This record gives sequence, C-alpha cells and structure tokens, in this order.
Amino acid sequence: MDPSAIANDSATFDMARLMLRISAMRKHFFAMVTLALMLGVAGHRAAAADASPTLVDSAWLAKHLHDANLVLLHVGDRKEFDEAHIPGAQFIALNDISDAGASLRLELPSIDALARTFESRGISNNSRIVVYPGKDWYSPSTRVIWTLTFMGLGDRTSLLGGGMPAWRAAGHPVTTDVASPTAGHLTPQAHPEVKADAAYVLEHLHQPGTAVLDVRTAKSYSGEPDNGMPRAGRIPSAQSLPFEVLFDDKGELKDRSAIADLFAAAGAKPGTQVVSYCYVGQRATMVWFAARLLGFDAKMYDGSWEEWSRRTDLPIER
Repeated sequence: MDPSAIANDSATFDMARLMLRISAMRKHFFAMVTLALMLGVAGHRAAAADASPTLVDSAWLAKHLHDANLVLLHVGDRKEFDEAHIPGAQFIALNDISDAGASLRLELPSIDALARTFESRGISNNSRIVVYPGKDWYSPSTRVIWTLTFMGLGDRTSLLGGGMPAWRAAGHPVTTDVASPTAGHLTPQAHPEVKADAAYVLEHLHQPGTAVLDVRTAKSYSGEPDNGMPRAGRIPSAQSLPFEVLFDDKGELKDRSAIADLFAAAGAKPGTQVVSYCYVGQRATMVWFAARLLGFDAKMYDGSWEEWSRRTDLPIER
C-alpha cells in the first residue's frame, strides 16, 4: 500500500477520534449544566416551599391546621384564651418573652431563655408558626413575631390576618381544650439585624437612605408630654406614622397598596432602610412587620422613646 495513503488514513482516523471525543465532552458539559440548572430550580422551589408567607388568612390556616409541624400561638388575654381559641393553639403573653428584671419594659431576655419559652410551646427548628391576636390588638402579636425573627425563625412565621375574629367569622371551629405539646428543640440562629439600638439610630439620623418612623400617636409626635416619660418630643428627623393608620374602619389591616402609600408619605421609598420606634417597643413592631410585608429592610428600635427620653445625651425635637 502507498505509504502516503496509509498516513492519510491514519490522520483521518485520528481526526475522527478527536471529533468523537469533543462531541462526548460537549454532551457531558451540557448534561452537567442541565443538572446544575435543575438542582438550582429544585433548591429554589424547596426554599420557597420552606419559607412561610408573612401574612396568612383563615382559609390558609384551615387548610394547614392539622399539619404535623404547625404551631399556633394565641396572643391576648388569658381569660379569653381559656374561653375559646383555635384548636391546638398555645397561649403566649409578652411577659413570657420579656426580662422582668430589666430597666426597660419588654426588654428581651437571653437567647437561651427565649429558646426555652418557645420550646415549651412545641416549637422546633422545622416548625411552621402562625401567630394570631385573640382580638384586634395586633401589636403584641407582631412583638412575638419580631422576637421569633430575632431568634432566626422569621421565615417560618406568619401572622393570621384578622386574628381570632376573622377565624370565627369564617365559621371555623374554636375550642376550650388546651393541647399539651411535645417540647420542641431549637437551635437559635440570632438575627440581631432586626434590632436597632440608640447608637444605631443616632448614627443614622438625617441619612437619606434611612427612614426613622415614629409610631406613637400624633400628639406624642408633636411634643405633648407622655405619661411616665422623662422628656417629650421626638427623635430628630423622624417622620410620623401612627400605628392606627395601618388599619381600616373595621380594624383590619389595610391592603399592601394602601400601606405602601402610607410608607411613601412618611419618606420610606423602595430601597430605604426603615427604623421604627414607639413608646416601649411594642407598637413599633407592627410598622416593622408592615415594612417587612412590603419588602423593606426593617429594624425596630427596641428601647424606643422609653430609653431615648431618659438619656439626656440624646437629642430631641419638638
């Protein structure tokens, strides 16, 4: 055989083998990319499924009432809870999540103490938690939600819109039976970024990217004396957003569009860091919750006016 023909056949064979190898590599590459995309989508779906909606209604709760990992927390008056509550609910009060010996009202106890409180109500790392007010007093409920978020459970916690009145109005059952939950097991993952202290607020006064919102009444904001508070006035640059304006005439939380307009009027535009404060760190959690509902990066000044008015080194406006 002609040597040149043999050389040509060999070269052709090598080229064919190379093309087959490149083709195989391409198939492997695209298979790996496809697998990565599928895993990414699956992970995203899992994360979405894992996160609880911020606000749920009675229909949602009725559908999930018997979920194995659901924990219901009833916030309000103990007597009312004993008379009627949503089946399976556990009672919790603000003094259960506050340090009774602290100088400020509603001051948080240690992480370990909070973990024991929530574990005693059956809450574990994988729990789905729904908090609801026994009546229409939302801010103690959002204080509980804020505390759970501080503990790292915010993406597993929801507020029941309308609370107990909406549940009853929808014809869903109530009971006097008190369930005895199996103690939960929590590994707290603290999220201190939801909490602002006086130093943080002072540092961010007059900052264009920060909206400090005063959740007290308009009278308190204008400088009328507050009972038990050493000084009257407001934090400089704060805008007024009274707690009450978030609700309609029926006492129900307004829709997101209306709440967004209220925030915008108070200087909180999309992308703004929202810092809310009130008298003792209760009402302000409702505005913090509403800010979170709208997608804001939100903090709550826990010491609120109780601390700010005590400290003469901190400035005020009237």
